[in-house]
Amino acid sequence: MKKMKRVVLVVLDGAGAGWQHDADKYGDVGANTLGHVIEQMHPDIPNLTELGLLKTIGMHPADEDEPFGCYGTMLERAAGKDTTTGHWELAGLTLDKPFPTYPNGFPEDLIAAFEQETGMGVIGNKVASGTAIIEELGPKHIQTGKLIVYTSADSVFQIAAHEAIVPPTELWHICRIARRLLKGEHNVGRVIARPFIGNPGSFTRTGNRRDFSVDPVGKTLLDVLKGDGMDVLGVGKIEDIFNHRGLTQSNHAAGNEACTDAMVDFMKKDGWRGLLFANLVDTDMLYGHRNDVAGFARALEDFDRRLPEIMRLLGDDGMLIVTADHGCDPAYPTTDHTRERVPLLAWGLGLEEGVNLGERKTFADVSATILEALGSRQKLDGTSFYSEIALS
Repeated sequence: MKKMKRVVLVVLDGAGAGWQHDADKYGDVGANTLGHVIEQMHPDIPNLTELGLLKTIGMHPADEDEPFGCYGTMLERAAGKDTTTGHWELAGLTLDKPFPTYPNGFPEDLIAAFEQETGMGVIGNKVASGTAIIEELGPKHIQTGKLIVYTSADSVFQIAAHEAIVPPTELWHICRIARRLLKGEHNVGRVIARPFIGNPGSFTRTGNRRDFSVDPVGKTLLDVLKGDGMDVLGVGKIEDIFNHRGLTQSNHAAGNEACTDAMVDFMKKDGWRGLLFANLVDTDMLYGHRNDVAGFARALEDFDRRLPEIMRLLGDDGMLIVTADHGCDPAYPTTDHTRERVPLLAWGLGLEEGVNLGERKTFADVSATILEALGSRQKLDGTSFYSEIALS
């Protein structure tokens, strides 16, 4: 089989393809992120449709041509529905034990230790929507200087602060302190800085968000490829999710447009060989969590318009994989992530067209496929589907 020189892996954050068999354990039966968005808004996504996106959710019109992309879905094997767990499994590292969550807020002794280490008080300490809690507690934060600490259904310790009260660089330092404290039984997946600006009634979160993830607990696709001497290029919050490990270059662009621009810039550079790994966060952060179905649809349309440019830059020895890390259904009665299977789309000039990849048992099949496509002899979790799609 012909080997590839480069693979571009794009994660449409939160773009789930329908609740999976164990969704009842998470309260997510009925969630279907892409299905609900497409059914309600009918976005104009011809390129994603040709790659097979509608096939993955059973909505491809019978009177339209079959996709030329290879398509399927994947189940998340690890327990959880958070960003870190999903991305790590895509990278061949499947967690046996989920990260801890805090539906009743963090323990008092942990908050006390955090206040002592930072020298700052805390307000909040509960499960909340990020936009709702800054509207609720932002005025008190401005008056008192106390940090807004909150969590969600995910394993996250989030710290919100107004940039005029706590500058972003100081907030990032505070997050590093929290990351140091959150060990052992409190080893949360991510500590997240949530800076905002504005006045009461019109607060706005800024692009100075930073995620401070736990270090991967085992070898990932990024580690392997870097060890093989290949380029591993991260775009968006990939560097945060993997705690900067396994990357040779990174562009911490914020927002889908900037991230897509960063992808294109990397792809235009001559001579690189390996993996370009990008996370497009807007579908999750701006629209899924805010129950904005129309916004989610627009984000799909925006990415769809950029797809031809990305596909042209692949050349005849590149492979594109588009997938997601979990669901975040904006039409579902929650603002949390949802336990869903994810779409799997693969395309390249050196690949077969229209192959149905079925329902894969784990996200880690992506990692196994990329390793085989790039000619690495090392093995991680998952089963490669490269032999099913590669031209002989």
